[in-house]
Amino acid sequence: MTAALTAAVVVTAGLAAPAAQAADLNVAKNGGFESGLSNWACSAGSGATVSSPAHGGAAALKATPGGQDNARCSQTVTVKPGATYTLSAWVQGGYAYLGASGTGTTDVSTWTPDSSGWKQLTTSFKAGPSTTSVTVYTHGWYGQSAYYVDDLSVFGPDGGGGTDPEPGIPAAPAGLTVGATTSSSVALSWSGVSSATGYNVYRGGTKVQSVTGTSATVSGLAADTAYDFQVAATNSAGESPKSATVSGRTAPGGGNPGPGPGVPKHALTGYWQNFDNGATVQKLRDVQAQYDIIAVSFADSTATPGQIVFNLDPAVGYAGVADFKADIAAKKAAGKSVIISVGGEKGNVTINSDASATAFANSTYALMQEYGFSGVDIDLEHGINSTYLTKALRQLSAKAGSGLVLTMAPQTIDMQNTGTEYFKTALAMKDILTVVNMQYYNSGSMLGCDGKVYAQGSVDFLTALACIQLEGGLAPSQVGIGVPASTRGAGSGYVSPSIVNSALDCLTRGTGCGSFKPAKTYPGLRGAMTWSTNWDATASNAWSNAVGPHVHNLP
Repeated sequence: MTAALTAAVVVTAGLAAPAAQAADLNVAKNGGFESGLSNWACSAGSGATVSSPAHGGAAALKATPGGQDNARCSQTVTVKPGATYTLSAWVQGGYAYLGASGTGTTDVSTWTPDSSGWKQLTTSFKAGPSTTSVTVYTHGWYGQSAYYVDDLSVFGPDGGGGTDPEPGIPAAPAGLTVGATTSSSVALSWSGVSSATGYNVYRGGTKVQSVTGTSATVSGLAADTAYDFQVAATNSAGESPKSATVSGRTAPGGGNPGPGPGVPKHALTGYWQNFDNGATVQKLRDVQAQYDIIAVSFADSTATPGQIVFNLDPAVGYAGVADFKADIAAKKAAGKSVIISVGGEKGNVTINSDASATAFANSTYALMQEYGFSGVDIDLEHGINSTYLTKALRQLSAKAGSGLVLTMAPQTIDMQNTGTEYFKTALAMKDILTVVNMQYYNSGSMLGCDGKVYAQGSVDFLTALACIQLEGGLAPSQVGIGVPASTRGAGSGYVSPSIVNSALDCLTRGTGCGSFKPAKTYPGLRGAMTWSTNWDATASNAWSNAVGPHVHNLP
């Protein structure tokens, strides 16, 4: 591909070299787009400034390719002949390119495919011996989605054009609002301030947090207690006056950390990856709105048997834990359940004694209180002990209350009959179990409820194996179909969304079946699950766009 959408900066060099080497400075102007499109020109009206997402400050460039236009935006600044410059920008969204042309030496460029989070592009160029201006640019690609640019810089010797003037002290933030609360935390949000590079959060007049975005969650608070909050904007010039004061009250204590809204009758579940394995890296805010239950993958075990903790991976791009907590609160406010998943292919938590069962219940509940998780997902793939896992989940339920969301994701071999440890646990927890989303992949052939063998990757495999659970004692509302979101999401067993929808119709309506047709229908079937929201996003959310509406329109 060639560079198609170009945000360009042109630099004009002074002719006389200074007697002494001055310090490098940023010769680009308005690279943070805090002054709109001042100093920039965008082709075919393709560029605009937006307040969100912004990497720094309160604005960023949004450029949208259309037809034969690649949304080029350009600016002229001065460079010094023969000098070397470092060109850098933060980009997000569709395909984004960054480069320099007219250098008088070798023109350069770099690019990145679509990204759901901010990513820095950097390259360098040398001005020719008589070059007095250079065009530096960012751009996207024909037919691709809009991309965003922020904090573009061209660092090198001053060619005579100078740099942006130092910012003044920013204005006080407006619109400070209290969001979701738990017994120990209060979520806050406010409007961005032009020229601000960060914000200080105050509780009762004392600074308790510094953040770069326009939201924060203040934690470590006492239950059922009112607190006053203010926010101030900051940049290199100093701190603004504090905002108007708002008051927020934490939720009452007493064992319920505010699990959030109930799960809908028909629900879509997706696993969110707290790591980067080549799938699209997401923040929770990026997860497609079709998902009703979002399972954060995964908790980590400790040296204490049964105990779990959660470690936010820096690879997913959060500014800090407070930002992550704010995303959980926002998803819950939007009617979603965000739960912590335990296990996975590489994870192992041992619960095989009374002590380890108690350790699991206590540590899981502590994570629910700390982060606002609505419940827990059991995805243990290295064997379980039904007796002690049941004790652990009963203890957790007693602490969390009736709002606990409890899901399971056993492998196919774990649910072949009611005598397996997983099936016994599901039946023992039936009164509080939300859904079992069995993994119909990485499996190979398995028996259906009719005693026949079915190969994975077919409607029959999904329906005949689901029948074992439906006829083995679980309620239809406790059964979901778990599949990979794309061919890259699992080693085997991927089926197209149309196959998933046919299986859902077969089980709930008696239509769309293969050779296996259940003796009755199960209109209350809970829905479907996928690994993962990240692999779904990698495939442009094709899975959730197709299966989500179908699930939500089941009878």
